[in-house]
Amino acid sequence: MLHTIISLTVRDVRFPTSLEQHGSDAMHTDPDYSAAYVVIDTDCGLKGFGLTFTLGKGTEIVVCAVEALAGLVVGKSLQGIVSDFRGFYRLLTSDSQMRWLGPEKGVIHLATAAVLNAVWDLWARAEGKPLWKLLVDMNPKQVISCIDFRYITDALTEEEALDILVKAQEDKQHREEEMLKEGYPAYTTSCAWLNYPDQQLQQLCTDALKSGWTKFKVKVGADLQDDIRRCRLIRKMIGPENTLMIDANQRWDVAEAISWVSSLAEFKPLWIEEPTSPDDILGHAAISKALAPLGIGVATGEQCHNRVMFKQFLQASALQFVQIDCCRLGSVNENLAVLLMAHKFQVPVCPHAGGVGLCELVQHLILFDYICVSASLSNRMCEYVDHLHEHFTSPVVIHDACYMPPKDAGYSCEMLESSVQRHQYPEGDVWKQLKNK
Repeated sequence: MLHTIISLTVRDVRFPTSLEQHGSDAMHTDPDYSAAYVVIDTDCGLKGFGLTFTLGKGTEIVVCAVEALAGLVVGKSLQGIVSDFRGFYRLLTSDSQMRWLGPEKGVIHLATAAVLNAVWDLWARAEGKPLWKLLVDMNPKQVISCIDFRYITDALTEEEALDILVKAQEDKQHREEEMLKEGYPAYTTSCAWLNYPDQQLQQLCTDALKSGWTKFKVKVGADLQDDIRRCRLIRKMIGPENTLMIDANQRWDVAEAISWVSSLAEFKPLWIEEPTSPDDILGHAAISKALAPLGIGVATGEQCHNRVMFKQFLQASALQFVQIDCCRLGSVNENLAVLLMAHKFQVPVCPHAGGVGLCELVQHLILFDYICVSASLSNRMCEYVDHLHEHFTSPVVIHDACYMPPKDAGYSCEMLESSVQRHQYPEGDVWKQLKNK
């Protein structure tokens, strides 16, 4: 069956997480976890589901961008798309007029991710496989055919990428079986959002330790003395043997970042995440160099626009941990390029997953990375936040602080229709009730 796409719809779905300070950090003090939620319909009844993550206000702008891209998708057959996925990716990102809005960055790229996520979900469903398994079962040349290598061949050629994938075929089956049995290691961000009171923070840390968590991330950047106090509190709770990371969400200038993080070095953080502007590659390089003697790495990527910026971060030794995002980059296609570049530069990938649907999505990519690219778990872990999973038809499964590989066909980002209707903005019941308070 060709699975011709006959319609693409998009809805503005928002969750009022700001009411309880979930997701709060030094730059985003009152986020409402939200999504531009895409559904693709085909002539045979099969559907594909995709989303891109937002923080509330402005989601309507992403919805408009998705609608602008719909004309490039409706009427295409799934078979036609996947037989030249590189070409289809370039069709969406290189429209001669709309590319001016990016190119490959900002709102138009978020919209592209939502659309492509839905297409990948449709393909996985058509094959009856979870997305990670669809990728793992592809031969290396098939994987390569999905990637647009334009602008990155000075760092990674198509031939080099193919060689990486071919070499990783060895023991691939063993690693797949390992993941199915043990899962992929995760860390939690849910214990220490910036505006949580100490009592809540302590209770969440206590509960997480009892549940087997050993890796914790703390939001910092608003007030140095408060950061010192909170980091001391958390380090005392989790003990010296567990892993601590800190995240400033782009709060500082370069010199300020170096000074601030040096003041937190006594708590032995593995990394400082997003210390400065996400666009400042050379600034990140300076911070990386200054913090290296303290044993603190730099992690970034959740707001890195595209594969070209990741290329430069890697070339400049500006990060020690690559944080891919399933909705900031152009879906699976562009993330595959970054996974392969990270492997060539021998920088571990530790994905971003703080937000609605991001855990559901990114687990597929990190499983593929281990099984078919990196073949290593050294210094690698995937972020987890314990929020909003109940709104998905195939929510993530965490066991002993590890992501267990999804079993359902697709990309795991289909929402319950009842949840979508209740949280659709502004006409959903949840938002009507809040408006009337």
